[in-house]
Amino acid sequence: MATFSAAFLPKVGIVGAGLIGRSWAMLFAAAGYRVSLYDSLEGAAEKALELILKQLTSLKEQDLLRGKCQHAEEQHALISAAHSLEDCVTNSVYVQECVPEDLELKRTVWRLIDYFVDDESVVLASSTSCIPSSKFSEDLKHRAQVLVAHPINPPYFVPLVEIVPASWTSPAIVEKARKMQTELGQSPVTLKKEVAGFALNRLQYPVLNECWNMVEQGLLSVEDVDRVVKDGLGPRYAFMGPFETIHLNAEGIRNYCERYGETIWDVSQTLGFVPKISASSSVCDKLEEDIQRKIPIDSLAERRQWRDEKLASLAKLRRSDKESL
Repeated sequence: MATFSAAFLPKVGIVGAGLIGRSWAMLFAAAGYRVSLYDSLEGAAEKALELILKQLTSLKEQDLLRGKCQHAEEQHALISAAHSLEDCVTNSVYVQECVPEDLELKRTVWRLIDYFVDDESVVLASSTSCIPSSKFSEDLKHRAQVLVAHPINPPYFVPLVEIVPASWTSPAIVEKARKMQTELGQSPVTLKKEVAGFALNRLQYPVLNECWNMVEQGLLSVEDVDRVVKDGLGPRYAFMGPFETIHLNAEGIRNYCERYGETIWDVSQTLGFVPKISASSSVCDKLEEDIQRKIPIDSLAERRQWRDEKLASLAKLRRSDKESL
C-alpha cells in the first residue's frame, strides 16, 4: 500500500520532530495518513525517522502496533522528512505544531505556518500544554482554523487529546479536529472556551498540591503518597471517570450526594492552601532525596521505558475491553 499509493493519501504536516512530534507522526501514519515531518534543526527530522522505525518495530514485536496495517515498515514508509516548513505545510489537510513551550517561538512559527497555508479547511493545531491559541493566533490570516490539540505524554499509549478553540476558531474546524482525533483512535474532549491549564492540568494540579501539602505537614511519606494514588485513585480511575465512580459507589449520583455531600464539604474545608511549588523549597529537597533512593537521575530513561511498557499493557487491555462490549 505505502509503496504505490502513498501519494494519493491525505497529507498531515508535523512541525517539530521531538518526542511529541514523533508520536503524532506514528499516530497519523497508523491511521493511513501520509506524514510530512519538519524540524528547523538540521538533521533532526531524519534522526526522528530512524527513532520512529525502531519504535514501530518494537511495538510490532510486542503486538502493540496501532492501526489496521500491522507492518511497521509500511507505516514507517508513510512518514517522510520535509526539507522546509513550506514543504511540510503545503497541501496538508491537518498541521500539528510541536515546538517548545515558548510563546515568542510559537508566535514566530505560527506566522510562518499561516503564510504557507493554502486552504481554509486545514486544521491548524498546537500541541501546547498551557498556552491558549489566542495568544499566538490573533493576528493570523487563518486564525479561524487555529486551535489547541493537546496530547498527554506519551500520546501513543495515553489517548486523551484536549481540543481547545479560541473565541474566533471556526466550529467546523473544531468538529473536523475532533473527528480526525477519533479516527486516529485517540479520545478527544472539547473545551467550550479557553481556560488556564485546560482540563487535565486543572484536575492534576489540585491533586499535586495536596500531595505536596501532605509531605510538608508530615502526614505521609513520599512513598506512601505515591502509593495512595497508584494503588488507590489510579486503578479506580483507569477505566472510569470520577462521576461514574461515585455513581457506582452509591445507588446513583443523587444518593451519593445525599450520603457524602456534607462530608466532602467538611473535609474540603481542611485542605491546605495552594502551596508555592518551588525548586528551592525544603519540600522539594525532601521529595528529591526520597524519590532518588528508588529512581536515581541516571536511571530515568530506563524507568520511562518501564512506564511506557506498563501504559502499553494497559492500553492494550483497554482496547480489548472496548472490543468486547
